[in-house]
Amino acid sequence: MLPADNLAAALAHYNRINRYGQANGMELAVPAPGQAEYRMVVRDEHLSSPGVAHGGVLAGLMDAALGAAALSLAFTTNELVSTVEFKLNYLRPVLLGDELRAVAQVTHAGQSLLVSSATIYRRPAGSAAAEVAVAQGLGTFNRYPAAKRQL
Repeated sequence: MLPADNLAAALAHYNRINRYGQANGMELAVPAPGQAEYRMVVRDEHLSSPGVAHGGVLAGLMDAALGAAALSLAFTTNELVSTVEFKLNYLRPVLLGDELRAVAQVTHAGQSLLVSSATIYRRPAGSAAAEVAVAQGLGTFNRYPAAKRQL
């Protein structure tokens, strides 16, 4: 069961059970309910051709960021979310070693659906250069009582 009275505890529990995020080196921060930020570094196993990340890496990061924004809001009412759909626009390639930052926020909170939008930014490893947007996305999530799941 989720610790409904404490968003930080609920997110800590989520991070412990999120095997996908762990396997991909993704680090989650939640500035406020309905907002999320994921960071990760593009590793060798994320590549589809020499030096270039597979689009699925960005799709996974986008779904995670959009979903985490929705989930962080749903946690406040002891609910969970599941992805209904999401759209992704690839803007620029992502390269080996790039530091990625996905920033997401809930843009609509209805009784049964939440909608989130996000942008993924890249910065070359160790660079002080400004971040560049590499993808934008929009997702819809079903919200449901946490009691329906055994967590």
